[in-house]
Amino acid sequence: MEPIYATGMAAKLRSQWDRDEGLGQNHKAVKFLGQDYERLRAQCLQSRTLFEDSYFPTCASSLGFNELGARSSKTQGVRWMRPPEFCSRPQFIMDGATRTDICQGALGDCWLLAAIASLTLNDNLLHRVVPHGQSFSEGYAGVFHFQFWQFGEWVDVVIDDRLPVKDGKLLFVHSAEGSEFWSALVEKAYAKLNGCYEALSGGSTSEGFEDFTGGVTEMYELNKAPSDLYYIIKRAVERGSLLGCSIDITNTRDMEAVTFKKLVKGHAYSVTGVEEVIFRGTPTKLVRIRNPWGEVEWTGAWSDKLEICNLTADALQASQVKKWSTSLYQGEWRRGSTAGGCRNYPATFWLNPQFKVNLTNPDTVGQNDCTFLVALMQKDRRKQRKEGKDMETIGFAIYEFVGQSGVHLKRDYFLTHGSTARSEVFINLREVSTRFSLPAGEYIIVPSTFEPQKEADFVLRVFSEKPAQSEELDDEIKADLPKGNYLDESQIDAGFKSLFRQLAGADMEISVTELQTILNRIMSKHKDLKTDGFSQEACRSMISLMDTDGTGKLGLTEFHVLWEKIKNYLEVFRKFDVDKSGTMSSYEMRMALESAGFKLNNHIFQLIILRYTEQDLTVDFDNFVTCLVRLETMFSESLLQIRNKRRHKTLELEEITSYSVILFLQRRFTP
Repeated sequence: MEPIYATGMAAKLRSQWDRDEGLGQNHKAVKFLGQDYERLRAQCLQSRTLFEDSYFPTCASSLGFNELGARSSKTQGVRWMRPPEFCSRPQFIMDGATRTDICQGALGDCWLLAAIASLTLNDNLLHRVVPHGQSFSEGYAGVFHFQFWQFGEWVDVVIDDRLPVKDGKLLFVHSAEGSEFWSALVEKAYAKLNGCYEALSGGSTSEGFEDFTGGVTEMYELNKAPSDLYYIIKRAVERGSLLGCSIDITNTRDMEAVTFKKLVKGHAYSVTGVEEVIFRGTPTKLVRIRNPWGEVEWTGAWSDKLEICNLTADALQASQVKKWSTSLYQGEWRRGSTAGGCRNYPATFWLNPQFKVNLTNPDTVGQNDCTFLVALMQKDRRKQRKEGKDMETIGFAIYEFVGQSGVHLKRDYFLTHGSTARSEVFINLREVSTRFSLPAGEYIIVPSTFEPQKEADFVLRVFSEKPAQSEELDDEIKADLPKGNYLDESQIDAGFKSLFRQLAGADMEISVTELQTILNRIMSKHKDLKTDGFSQEACRSMISLMDTDGTGKLGLTEFHVLWEKIKNYLEVFRKFDVDKSGTMSSYEMRMALESAGFKLNNHIFQLIILRYTEQDLTVDFDNFVTCLVRLETMFSESLLQIRNKRRHKTLELEEITSYSVILFLQRRFTP
């Protein structure tokens, strides 16, 4: 077994087993960077030292990379200090966590602080993020830990308590009285999770809500809100949901501008309560919000352009609480293989990952509509800000499905079928979510970036009112291998025999070097094909496939079969080189492979694109031939293993197929 399989496949299986046993749930969170809080704390107590976190060191890179970079005036004079070093009686949480424990510092993370403030309204939610038993007195070792939901699983993040201090005060979040530090430590743990403090600048409160709960967010614009919005908010508050709001900005000059009624544009607020009172004989609906700054106070009615986010989908129903059925899928968009862009790009759209959902149970008896919510989230984009990357513009389309499982839908399907529904917008937010009500049936969800060839990892979640089956729709790995037509020498054309004698030389066999010379001489005559020549490695693969007698060279009948294969490969190449460029684009490549008899899933196709394309993501003829030869070799060897395993009855056929095929493909096609 080769290392690429051992580390890839075995790790994947181990990961799945761990998750089946509950790893990644809040009560059994994944240890971020492998750090174990209890073990580290015990070590520090035993050695009588305070924990120093080497994974998030007290240096400029932990603060930021631009506005909080090493040369920024904002970071000049910053010292990293533990609370006992600048506070006489530091407390972790004092008299319970309250919203006054969270005051914004010199970081534009009001969105995060609004989410943290909302946590203080619900002890159960708070202590999922802030585990019990932490303090600056009993058992203090300078080490703390917090738990966050990240793209489908809970992670436990360990930090030391060295915090950025300037002029004797915390640089970032702090409590109103200055002696309570749980909120500052939560902010530090979240900064570590995202790479640095500056990565937290700017965002949507819903992002914090989701990372503190694992829930799903829906947004409402007040000028387009439903008539019963107040009651939606009221039910959500009663059920412990987290809510936030903000005012959109129309240009950069509006950012943090204060309105006539003292609301701050572009600033995130947390919703902390609602009430209906009688004012001058008229029922009046009130909503209480909190500003993490704690400085500018509201003086009037709501702005027309306020947005309200509600965390849980069930809280938005007009009837009783309902438990939603949930499915979650991890996916990725990769250049040349699965990054197809939106429906505006029909040539590549079909390459995107596809997910099928089967809605069979209508919401109510006697009706046919099924309610479900689709949430598409891109992963780790904050962490990549240091590299100059930001959020991609993402969205999704939904199609009625008429077909079979085990088949990735191709271009023609989307050219002949219009979408049934789609996300409200394509937008550069971490998550796009939309609620739908569609007739019972099968549907395909196609998540994508707006433009093709944009790379990102994503999580797709589907929430349905009633149980619904869902699955990723991908091709099954299989091959329709052509039979090697080994003719008797007497059946081979005299002209071909004469050519072979000229090419093979005195030993009447063609070696690797001779085959390389022959193929490259022939290719030089085909001016319509682009190639940089067959390598010795490629020729060795061809001989390995065709060498039936084990000589390491090709005799007459073996060379005749290879010759016929290459002629067939040339025919396929020209057929799918639609634009007659002499090369094959990535999406032409996938159709050509299927035409040649090979069905491959998205993951394997990604490996092929990485291995065989040039920098511009095109495949030239020699790489095309080499790829097909290796595919055929892989499937031939895999089938031989299957026959051997079946003979000894050690594995079921399905197990062998998934085991063997992925093994061979990974080791052959990983660069």
